[in-house]
Amino acid sequence: MEHAFPCGNTSLDFVGTLRARRNQEPTEMLGSADSLDAWFRESGVSDTAPGASTADLDAALTLREAIYTLVAGRIAGDDYQDDPLSIINEAAALPSPVTHLDHHGKHTQATPAQALSAVARDAIDILSRPASDVLKECGRPECTQVYLDLSRGSRREWCAMETCGNKMKAAAYRARKRAA
Repeated sequence: MEHAFPCGNTSLDFVGTLRARRNQEPTEMLGSADSLDAWFRESGVSDTAPGASTADLDAALTLREAIYTLVAGRIAGDDYQDDPLSIINEAAALPSPVTHLDHHGKHTQATPAQALSAVARDAIDILSRPASDVLKECGRPECTQVYLDLSRGSRREWCAMETCGNKMKAAAYRARKRAA
């Protein structure tokens, strides 16, 4: 797999395709239309590559940043900004991916616009429900992944234990050892 999905949520994992946002040079995981196609397949939005173009990639990056702006605003307790709202609503207004059933199971096909519509609709679901109150950003300084903290007591600190949680715990352990 080319992409990571630590949140288990389509739109928040999509936001995470720009890693380490606060770094001088963030890591762009959607550097090409082929990479966008791979993300759509790996995320389950479409079973086949939608055939994204550079224009579709530009639309995807614009949507991703609009979602991040609204999520970051929600985390900070700010009102939603009009431009990102328009971008998400326009993407969500497009047709959904097409799901069909055959003798081998369920299959989902999408054009790039349909795939982005699915991502936008997922973001709307998160940002419009009370669960958005548990939106958090990873506590590891180098990570800017956002996630839904559905843990008991809402005490989760990292986007994923396998990656950021292990790194933070190992760093804390080393710091304790040095201090002792």
